[in-house]
Amino acid sequence: MIDEDDLQLMREMAQRASFLTRDLSSSQPVHATKRKQDSVIEKYEKMPRRMKTEPEKEVIHLLPIKDKSGIIPQSIEKSIVRCEEEDENQEELMEMQENGDVPEEPLHLMSTEELIQHRREKLEEKKVHIASLASAILADPENSIKKLKELRAMLMEQDSTVAVTVRKLVLISLMEIFKDLAPSYKIRPLTDEEKAARVKKETQRLREFEEGLVSQYKFYLENLEQTIKDWKQMKAKKSEVVSLKAYKGLAEVAVMCLCDLMISLSHFNFHNNIIVLVVPLIDDKCKKIADVCTEAVKKLFRQDKLGQASLAAVKVISGLVKSKNYDVRPEVLNILLHLRIKEVEVKKDAEDIAPKQKLMSYKDKRKNLSKKCKESGRKQKKN
Repeated sequence: MIDEDDLQLMREMAQRASFLTRDLSSSQPVHATKRKQDSVIEKYEKMPRRMKTEPEKEVIHLLPIKDKSGIIPQSIEKSIVRCEEEDENQEELMEMQENGDVPEEPLHLMSTEELIQHRREKLEEKKVHIASLASAILADPENSIKKLKELRAMLMEQDSTVAVTVRKLVLISLMEIFKDLAPSYKIRPLTDEEKAARVKKETQRLREFEEGLVSQYKFYLENLEQTIKDWKQMKAKKSEVVSLKAYKGLAEVAVMCLCDLMISLSHFNFHNNIIVLVVPLIDDKCKKIADVCTEAVKKLFRQDKLGQASLAAVKVISGLVKSKNYDVRPEVLNILLHLRIKEVEVKKDAEDIAPKQKLMSYKDKRKNLSKKCKESGRKQKKN
């Protein structure tokens, strides 16, 4: 039982600790003297919540309106939406930086959007020019050696905004053109007698075309070799004139073109020269280039039926291993396992390597025979 005094005391304490007895559905404090009007609360509840999915909005303040009640401020909300064009421009700008197609001076004169638009128009113009030259060459090869030379001259593109990309496109385009134009035989140089002899116009036209094709193909291979050498030199000098990443990208495209030509045109001119360029790159420090060259040589071994290309590659590998004092990657030796060799006759190879004995002359045979006759006569006398 509880006394009446204690019960009264507990009731007074309960009134003070109102959070135990009051209705929790109400968010208003008990000690608040000023109560908000119900209309304000209902208005607040009916206001739509701002979701995260909604785009960001920018408030634009307008001129205020003067009324009897006072000055009413005016404002408009403007949604901020990032356009897809801005994303494309950002991606294209990053691509320019990766390729090294960034101008040296005009950055402070042109905005980013103007620079990207200028590069896009310039690149589109160059692409159309490359495509038109390639189509004209393939349509009439015999009368298009000058156009082939013009296309090869684009490897020296000087416009810094598109230079690297244009050079890559020209390298790949020329590779495909030479693969289509190269005949199924090796073109040999003409002798003086053949040059002096009178031939038909068709034959003369074919000779001029073949001579021009071999000449341009040779210059193209020299351009590929020079591109790889430039990358190696930049890697050693660490020059800041042109980004190393741009040189590396050009070198990768040049190596890819050489590997493709080594596999596709194994019957054509300068094939051994291509092997001499590609095989040493198997031991290159750049893993991407080394892997590309390794796969290309493996494919060359698998498809080589005559064995001449495989022999040339093995000789280069042997010279590479000896020049580096056997300090090479394991792939350089493991690649020999892909040679198309079923049996090896060691004894026959040893006989071929051993020095052959000289054939006896008629006088030596007569002397030798006379010695045998004398010995046989002596034996008969003893008996």
